[in-house]
Amino acid sequence: MSAQCEVTAKAAAGAPMSVFERWLTVWVFLCIVVGIGLGQFVPAPFQALGRMEVARVNIPVGLLIWVMIIPMLVKVDFGALHEVRQHVRGIGVTLFVNWLVKPFSMAFLGWLFVRQIFAPYLPADQLDSYIAGLILRAAAPCTAMVFVWSRLSNGDPLFTLSQVALNDTIMIFAFAPVVGLLLGISAITVPWDTLVSSVVLYIVIPLALAQAWRKQLLAQGQAHFDAVMEKIGPWSISALLATLVLLFAFQGRAIIEQPLVIALLAVPILIQVFFNSGLAYWLNRAVGEKHNVACPSALIGASNFFELAVAAAISLFGFESGAALATVVGVLIEVPAMLLVVKVVNSSKRWYEQG
Repeated sequence: MSAQCEVTAKAAAGAPMSVFERWLTVWVFLCIVVGIGLGQFVPAPFQALGRMEVARVNIPVGLLIWVMIIPMLVKVDFGALHEVRQHVRGIGVTLFVNWLVKPFSMAFLGWLFVRQIFAPYLPADQLDSYIAGLILRAAAPCTAMVFVWSRLSNGDPLFTLSQVALNDTIMIFAFAPVVGLLLGISAITVPWDTLVSSVVLYIVIPLALAQAWRKQLLAQGQAHFDAVMEKIGPWSISALLATLVLLFAFQGRAIIEQPLVIALLAVPILIQVFFNSGLAYWLNRAVGEKHNVACPSALIGASNFFELAVAAAISLFGFESGAALATVVGVLIEVPAMLLVVKVVNSSKRWYEQG
């Protein structure tokens, strides 16, 4: 392993959770209130923004998504991919849970709760859209916040970096097919050209730009890289919150008329967070991986690349869709749910190591 890779891994996984990140749920809730209020009292500017589209891509949201994603992708070191051989079992568990369990279990939970149990309490014309949003969210493994979760659980920084790099590589090729397959199974029609273009716009191009920027920053030294990362850190969440204000400005009427929707959509998301993290944690213990590998493996299995999910939902179904709302509900509850998972894996370390 190169010294540069080790330094980068420690920098990525060792950054503490900022106040902004720790209180993300509060900021999201405030965005709900502000967005709904603005959408109801001054709708004209938001309607104008909603019409700024090219080939079904909303330009303001597209730019905001890039501001969200690129600073996160700059942290990813694809040079760490060779490190996967150091923890083959842990990587195997990560890939199994992220690509064979998470999307399919969410499709099932969406069918069970949205189409069956909660159907009488949800708008009938949005049921398919809600399920689509849940699937989009589950098909995108976490890219950035997993570094924070790994830090809080004393996870192996090199393993964390290598699993993120590998997941991002797979996501370029697998996101569209997995989403298309599950939406098809769920009898939801999706324009494939829009789905593929979402992958290009929100994964491939930002990833290429981020890696070029990363190379340029590292050429000036690790200290310069770290300083820039600290400076642009708030960009991602600021852009996310601005996007949420836009979303809730469009979703305001639906939420006011159906305030129970958010709570009902949160149920399958919470079940999936705890199920996937528990499954990955137990599987790592069963195959004999170390605790500091099991923690980030479990945590990436429970969290998601919600920025991509939000962007894809808007491109595929629009601002006012149930799909967009479902992805945003995930943002609302993910931070407190993941902090609970971190607490559980930390407190169960003795049990884990006894196995």
